Amino acid sequence: MSESVKIPMIRLSDPDAERLFEELREKLSPQGNVVSAAGRQRTIELFGEPLTPQQVVERICAEVKSGGLKTVLEYTAKLDRKEIEPESFRVSAAELEEAHQKADPTYLKTIRQIRDNIHEFQSAILSRDVKVVRDFGQGRVELRQRYLPMKRVGICVPGGAAAYPSTLLMTAVPAQTAGVQEIAVVAPPTDFGSYNTDLLAACHELGVTEVYRAGGAQAVAAMAYGVEGLPQVDKIVGPGNLFVALAKRLVFGEVDIDSIAGPSEVIVLADESADPRFVASDLISQAEHSPGSAVLITWHEPLLKAVHAELDRQLGLLSRGDLARQSLEDYSTLILADSAEQAAITTDRLATEHLHISTADPEAMLKQVQNAGAIFLGHYTPVALGDYVAGPSHVLPTGGTARFANGLCANDFLKRSSIISYDKAALQHDADNVRLLADKEGLTAHRNSVDIRLQD
Repeated sequence: MSESVKIPMIRLSDPDAERLFEELREKLSPQGNVVSAAGRQRTIELFGEPLTPQQVVERICAEVKSGGLKTVLEYTAKLDRKEIEPESFRVSAAELEEAHQKADPTYLKTIRQIRDNIHEFQSAILSRDVKVVRDFGQGRVELRQRYLPMKRVGICVPGGAAAYPSTLLMTAVPAQTAGVQEIAVVAPPTDFGSYNTDLLAACHELGVTEVYRAGGAQAVAAMAYGVEGLPQVDKIVGPGNLFVALAKRLVFGEVDIDSIAGPSEVIVLADESADPRFVASDLISQAEHSPGSAVLITWHEPLLKAVHAELDRQLGLLSRGDLARQSLEDYSTLILADSAEQAAITTDRLATEHLHISTADPEAMLKQVQNAGAIFLGHYTPVALGDYVAGPSHVLPTGGTARFANGLCANDFLKRSSIISYDKAALQHDADNVRLLADKEGLTAHRNSVDIRLQD
C-alpha cells in the first residue's frame, strides 16, 4: 500500500495561519526564474553559461527576430531534438486532410459538438456595435463604438506530455466566432504536438489550415515577429511551459497576448453537503497536470479527514496518481475556515483559476465571491466540464491574477474603435467646454482647432 499523501493543512484560527497562508499565496504566484538543477545543467550545455529562464527567452527571441526561420529551426533542433526542414515547417494541406480521414468518426463528431457548444456561448456574449445620438435642436452628435475582428491570430498548443485538442477548440473557436479569418497554430514537433493525428484532424475539422511545427519561446517569437512562411500575427493566445509564458510576456507590445499563464489551479469551496469522493476527484483532476494546485476550503471540519482518505484511495487507482500526489504535496493545501464568510474572503484572496462551489446553496455562496477565472456551481459540475465541453474558454487567469484578469473569450479577438461625428452646430454647442479645458492645460492648438472652424 502506498504512503498516505502528505497534503498541508491550514486552520485559519491558528496563530501562525496568516504566515502559512502568505507562504501558500507566494507559492501560487507567477514565478519567472525558478529552475531545477537538471534544467540549469541543460542550459549550460546549450548556451555555455547558467542563464536564468528569462535570459534564455530574451536570447532566443532576439535571435529569432534577427535570424528568422533558420534560427527557429536551429532552436527546434537544439531544444526539441528534432530536425525540421524549411519545407516541413508548415504542416501541409495533404497531411491535415490525411489526419482527418484517419480520425475516429466518433472523435470528429465530438469535436463538432464541442465546437457548437463553444460557438453558441461565445456568440451570445459577443460585443455588438453601439450608437449614441445627442440632438441639440439644430446640432447633432453621433457617437459609435465599432467592433471589428483582428485580422490574424496565433495559437500555442502544448504537446509535451499529452495532446491537447481541447486547447485548440477553446482558443480557435472563440477567435472564429469573433470573425478572425487567419489563425496560425504552433505546436511542438512531437507525437503529442504537430505530429499528432488527433490534433491535426481537429485543425482540419475546424477549418484551421495554418499549422506550424515549432514550440517553446522560438514559436512565440516566430509569431510575434514573423519569419519566412509564417507572417506576423496580431495576438498570441494559448498555454505553454515557463518559457512560453516568459516569451509571451517579452513580446507583449509587439503583439497582444491573452495572459501569462502558470500551473493549473482549483479551489473547492465546500460545506457539509459535499461528497468527499467528489471533492477529492476535483482536487486530483487539477493536481494531475503536474504541476497543478488544488485547495480545499471548508468550515466543516469532518470533511477534511474524509477528503484526505478519499485522496489516498483515488490516487492509488489513477494512472497519473503519482504525478498528482507530488502536486498535492508541493502546491496544495486543505484550509479550515471559521465560517462560510471567512471561507469566501479566503477564496477571494487566492483569486484562483477554477473555483468549484460545492455547497447546499451554491448561488448564495456565489454572491460572496468575486475573484475567480471560472466558477462551477453545485455537486454535479466538475471542472472537467469547463475544460472540455461547456462553452466558456478554459484559457483562464492563474497565479492570483483573477483579481484583475479575465478568461479568454470571443471579445478578446475584437478590435474596438470609437467613432465621433459632429456637425457645425454641435461643435458650437460644445466649443466653450473644449476652450476652457484647453486653456487650463495650456494647449493652444487644441483651442485653435475649434476656433478656426467657428470664426465665420
